[in-house]
Amino acid sequence: MKTIISALLLAAPAAVFAQQDPAFTIKGKVGKLEAPAKIYLNYRENGNNVLDSVVFKGGAFEFKGTLGGPTGARLIVDHTGEGMKRVMDMITVYVEKGNVTVDAKDSVKNATVKGSPVHEAFLGYKKFLSGPDAVLEAVNKEYYGAPREKQQDTAFVNGLIAKQTPAQEEKKKLQAEYIKKNPGSFFSLAAINELAGANFDPAEIEPQFNALSADLKASKAGKEFAERIDIAKKTAVGVVAPDFTQNDQNDKPVKLSDFRGKYVLVDFWASWCGPCRAENPNVVKTYNEFKDKNFTVLGVSLDSKKENWLKAIDDDQLTWSHVSDLKFWQNAVAVQYGVRAVPTNLLIDPNGKIVARDLRGEELGKKLKEFIN
Repeated sequence: MKTIISALLLAAPAAVFAQQDPAFTIKGKVGKLEAPAKIYLNYRENGNNVLDSVVFKGGAFEFKGTLGGPTGARLIVDHTGEGMKRVMDMITVYVEKGNVTVDAKDSVKNATVKGSPVHEAFLGYKKFLSGPDAVLEAVNKEYYGAPREKQQDTAFVNGLIAKQTPAQEEKKKLQAEYIKKNPGSFFSLAAINELAGANFDPAEIEPQFNALSADLKASKAGKEFAERIDIAKKTAVGVVAPDFTQNDQNDKPVKLSDFRGKYVLVDFWASWCGPCRAENPNVVKTYNEFKDKNFTVLGVSLDSKKENWLKAIDDDQLTWSHVSDLKFWQNAVAVQYGVRAVPTNLLIDPNGKIVARDLRGEELGKKLKEFIN
């Protein structure tokens, strides 16, 4: 059964990098598993995540489909038929036109994958990053394996961060080295995507992208990333924020340019976003402190249900202006500003210029004091 799931509901490797729609087949075997044991195939297609599944028969399974080019997918085994969980037996497989075979004695994470040259390239890239990746995996395992009380212990978390930070920096250096040595590898573009993250400085990322091969930049994924760079330039600190119009809770249009003459925080959030709701008290506190000093907030919600949006506004006492088109991640303003994660915010000065981004906690108040005082 194949299910199309809206983008970002499930984490999945990005689809890359061709213009045609080649057919693929994945055949495999995991021991002697039988129903209700099930295997899932999870990948991105045309901006959505696809979740396909089949039950095992004598340990065997098969998936067929078409893709826009080589694609990173996850094979996820549910050994008991109890459904998806946080920790699952899984393997990332890069699929392309043709037949791919996956063979495992008991666990798919230890499977042998054959028939996919792009997967072989992926294994080489993975091996290149194996040092820091092993440290990062161990940190995640230690955190999620700890009791909830320990996860909330500051000393414990700080100890993990002390291990995580140098590993992350080492991984970034290795990725930059890989990109430089392999300008034609689509894993170089994958590395650039990871280095860029949800929000990035185009002055840092664009030179790496420009150094890629012409074919890679002209690929579907290359063109998509070029568009991200263009949006990042238009929404970078120091430029005038692109104007937009969207309806408020009462279906009345609100324009960003209506707020010229004030400092305004454009705050991308959603009722379903835990980190957003946790940050809201900080925004409320800062709003109340500066609302009479030429400052306001314009909330842009990525909600899809109006009742949830309105309830969150009321529950969190968000008394500033709000807009939404209720299109989830396809919110027109979010797309215009290249928003790929929430919460995201931009501080705009009275002249409409973006002067800061992603201010959290007390940082917003401190930044406003710099300008207003």
